[in-house]
Amino acid sequence: MTQVPQTFLDALAVRTWCGLALRALGTAREEIDAINVYPVPDGDTGTNLYLTLESAATAVEAVFAGYETGSGEPALADAVRAMAHGALIGARGNSGTILAQLLRGMAQVLADDGDASHIDGSQLRLALRRAADSARQAVAHPVEGTVLTVASAAADAAEGAEGDCRTVARAAYEGARAALAATPGQLAVLERAGVVDAGGRGLVAVLGALVEAFTGEAVREPPVREFPVREFPMRELPARELQAHESLLREIPPPQGAVSSLASHSGTAAPAHARVAAPERCADAAGPGGPAFEVIYLLEADDAAVARLRARLDALGDSLVVVGGDGLWNVHVHVEDAGAAVEAGVEAGRPYRIRITHFGLGDVHTGRERPPRERAQRAVVAVVPGEGLAGLYAEAGATTVLARPGEPPASGELVQAVRRAHAREVVLLPNDAELRHTAAAAAEQARTEGIRVALIPTRSAVQGIAALAVHEPGRRFDEDVVQMTSAAGATRYAEIVVAERQSWTTAGVCQAGDVLGLIDGDVAVIGADVTATARTVLDRMLQAGGELVTLVVGDEAPDTVAAELEARVRDSYLAVDTVVYRGGRQGALLLIGVE
Repeated sequence: MTQVPQTFLDALAVRTWCGLALRALGTAREEIDAINVYPVPDGDTGTNLYLTLESAATAVEAVFAGYETGSGEPALADAVRAMAHGALIGARGNSGTILAQLLRGMAQVLADDGDASHIDGSQLRLALRRAADSARQAVAHPVEGTVLTVASAAADAAEGAEGDCRTVARAAYEGARAALAATPGQLAVLERAGVVDAGGRGLVAVLGALVEAFTGEAVREPPVREFPVREFPMRELPARELQAHESLLREIPPPQGAVSSLASHSGTAAPAHARVAAPERCADAAGPGGPAFEVIYLLEADDAAVARLRARLDALGDSLVVVGGDGLWNVHVHVEDAGAAVEAGVEAGRPYRIRITHFGLGDVHTGRERPPRERAQRAVVAVVPGEGLAGLYAEAGATTVLARPGEPPASGELVQAVRRAHAREVVLLPNDAELRHTAAAAAEQARTEGIRVALIPTRSAVQGIAALAVHEPGRRFDEDVVQMTSAAGATRYAEIVVAERQSWTTAGVCQAGDVLGLIDGDVAVIGADVTATARTVLDRMLQAGGELVTLVVGDEAPDTVAAELEARVRDSYLAVDTVVYRGGRQGALLLIGVE
């Protein structure tokens, strides 16, 4: 890629910078992953930085695409705001979240004069200082020897540079590079491991790309191995996995000896046959030195609610980073109780794109070397329609793929989830009749990679819950699949939705706004009231018998619908138990399962 040298920063330079930074992080990704020991040695800092920057670059390209059919190019303010917003919504991991705030801090200065076509060296100095300060403020407990130190050093060096953007950018790069080399002397975990800070190394690459965007000449980017490092185990990530976005909820490997129940989230005790194992504090988790889970989500909330959220999450765990503003935030925290971290977000506002990662082997806070992660024998991968069910399935040990309303996952996302499950045997639950062929294609692809995959054609998330309830990893694979298939097949399913338009159905003509009750995929009831329609549907389903009713309530359902249906079952159907879950934004107002 050849650039024309320039002394100022405009929209085109922002676009060029994003492309060069993405290339630089792609080149250094594996090496950065390999030296990732702080705050968690999970070998993904380079990958997280790459994916965060990829989201920023994609947003900038979208702005430019809007001008392709017209004339001119976007304003600088449009480009930097898109860059910051793209990084915010696509931030991955601790390092990616901090990078997003660095870019946001720069954008606050660079977009200050919305009509300006470009900025000079003095404004770039201010932008780098704002970036470093805002990133430090976003971290609950800043630690020296990390990317924060490197960012501050870059800003300090830039402030001492007089001249145009080329001079300022080069000074920032050199200052960051010197600070990076000093990080092992500031953080004991780095010194013990013999590495520099991985997040700081990524920031040096991003600043090197900024220099190249101005000068047209690549900086002498030192390989990681020129710093004093030692080999460190890193997880395997196929290059093609970087071609697609990660699924919205990352893996929680199924632990051994799990004992608690899915019903713990509903406040209702599930009958013995309905219980599904969920992880306690796992023997292979972070150990007494630190939490077992990383939780990340986007959050729509006001400033006051976020201030309260910060305090609550700080008490729950560590590595807390909350970035963003203007009503949209990216929340990152390491906790022992992933459910509590998500619930705190629900209380603060509307969390979505929830990702939960189980750290796995090793003491993540002392930096002691851990053995390479071995494949689990068996895992379950499930597509789920809402954030509530995603958390529910994940705590039961499943690797989940979140399917937002109107946005079904592609086969590539399912293959990606199967890889992340990191197991020799995988049970795949599509939980949607329309995803059967997509899931079959994903299963076939995974088999070519040596993974044994069984596809259970679940058509609803409630059938998936039934299958997961009888899942026993200790059984022979074929026996486990047979039992899970049988449980899913014995579960009738229904959903309550609102008609979007007039149409013919198996129950007659419906109008836009009518409440529809679908049983096993077909419209069975057309009504005007959600609760009344749900009651009619439930009665029809229980006429054929049943022992357990599962209700998954969406965010837009009436607050009283679950209680009224529970009372209906209790009063009219003896010996039938009811379990209620919160599904979040799941598309349907209500999902019903009868088994």
